[in-house]
Amino acid sequence: MKIGLIFAGQGAQYPGMGKELYDNSKKAREIMELAGEQVKEWCFEGTKDMLKQTHITQPCVYTVTMAAYEAFFEEIRKQDETLLDSLEIVGLAGFSLGEYAALTAAGTITDIRQGMEIVTNRGTWMNEAGLGADGVQRGSMIAAFGERQAILDCVDAVKGDGILQGVNFNSPVQTVVAGDKEALERFRTEAKARKIKAIPLSVGTAFHSEMMAPAAAKLQDFLMGFDLKAPNKKVYSDVTAEDMMKGAEGLDQASVSKYIAGLMGKQAMSPVYWQEIIENMMADGVQCVIEFGPGTTLCGIVKKINEGLLALNVQDMESLQNTVKTLIENK
Repeated sequence: MKIGLIFAGQGAQYPGMGKELYDNSKKAREIMELAGEQVKEWCFEGTKDMLKQTHITQPCVYTVTMAAYEAFFEEIRKQDETLLDSLEIVGLAGFSLGEYAALTAAGTITDIRQGMEIVTNRGTWMNEAGLGADGVQRGSMIAAFGERQAILDCVDAVKGDGILQGVNFNSPVQTVVAGDKEALERFRTEAKARKIKAIPLSVGTAFHSEMMAPAAAKLQDFLMGFDLKAPNKKVYSDVTAEDMMKGAEGLDQASVSKYIAGLMGKQAMSPVYWQEIIENMMADGVQCVIEFGPGTTLCGIVKKINEGLLALNVQDMESLQNTVKTLIENK
């Protein structure tokens, strides 16, 4: 079976995430231990409001996602190691923050501690980029439901001088809009008039919008200090929806590292083309996607893109065992 591995992003977090995997999987426990006591405390005991704080959310979701990924392969080896021979990993993709987990799984980021350092700084800088002079967050996001072009037309109609743009192209019927709070209010009013359903998201700021430019610059400079390897599997870029190494053919290692640093810096302020990523996976022959990390948000979006695509997830022991069982049955 040809599979695609997808990795959860910010917003999927919940109190107690990762605890079952920590208690029952040796590999998951090793990842959580490497992340450190503070991250474990946030994941296992943090409140819903605490976990919404970007500088906390990002290292926690990244850690739990990697723990789920390692637990998955551990469970396969326990139940039926021959399953590995029947699975062809066509490619990997992560939604925003999840792209860092995808890059870790693909060997670009060489260990969990390096990844933790990167995503912790990313979360801090993205949070700071959204603050106004008064120290209050000046941006937010809205999930809009309807045809993409209709939503973008609504954005254009009320944008004005503020920041307002489509930033997450999730499915044929869902686009997330981000921007200044005042501009988002204008968008909600206009969306209602145009009969477009618009639901405010519980997020700290306007991720993947122009507001994130300062964070993108800091992140790119920071990533330039790492030796980022070419992925050992195809990774579909959030920025392009295509193989992230397209255009980097023939580069030496130092140039590859700089290329990836530039692309991942840009990712912080660029739209996420998730619908196109899943469509490209299917065009490459993917028959099943497996979501790693807290929640099942990405599986739900995948079903909106193609109802017939098998979508499984790994976030706790029940989902882990069900996923491996399903894969064995379809071997």
